Amino acid sequence: MFDGVEELDCIAPYEVFSAAAVHNAGGVEVRYVTTGQPRLIRCGYGTGIRVKHRWAPHEADLLVVPGGGYKRREGPGIWAEIDKGTLPRALAAAPRSGLTISSLCTGAVLLSAAGLTKGRPCTTHHGAKAYVEEQGGVIKNARVVDDGDLVTAGGITSGLELGLWLVRRELGSDVATGVETMLEYEARGTVWQAS
Repeated sequence: MFDGVEELDCIAPYEVFSAAAVHNAGGVEVRYVTTGQPRLIRCGYGTGIRVKHRWAPHEADLLVVPGGGYKRREGPGIWAEIDKGTLPRALAAAPRSGLTISSLCTGAVLLSAAGLTKGRPCTTHHGAKAYVEEQGGVIKNARVVDDGDLVTAGGITSGLELGLWLVRRELGSDVATGVETMLEYEARGTVWQAS
């Protein structure tokens, strides 16, 4: 989480994963985290979200990097995070066996700044595809792109698909179907998956 994050980018997958905890006997722990001190994060449209946990990728099985602020070069958002460098450096150091790093919307721009999309199949918001491709990402025209330990999703609402795909992949079809029923939402669009 970072100031300027798009509300739906972080809330949609958070809700999907939280709902998965209801349908999975082993439970699921979901946290908002930030690379700085835990604090109130101010989202792109003004919503405040209190983040209580610090960045700890060694404790996670999955990281979701949201986007926000792509069209605003000034002010909070992904460009400010890239300029600061803290989040891209943290992302670059995060990969390890057993960890899946994912993004949605322009969160893929942050992954690109960390060098994580270079030479890898990925996707992002339609307005940022050319940028991510210029940075070495191999853009696939799909709602969700699963390249094993790197899973990316398209624009803002694709956070629901990202969450549901990862729930299906990690916890099984029964859990994913239960979450879809609970949310009254059926996953849509294509998932491109590496063979």
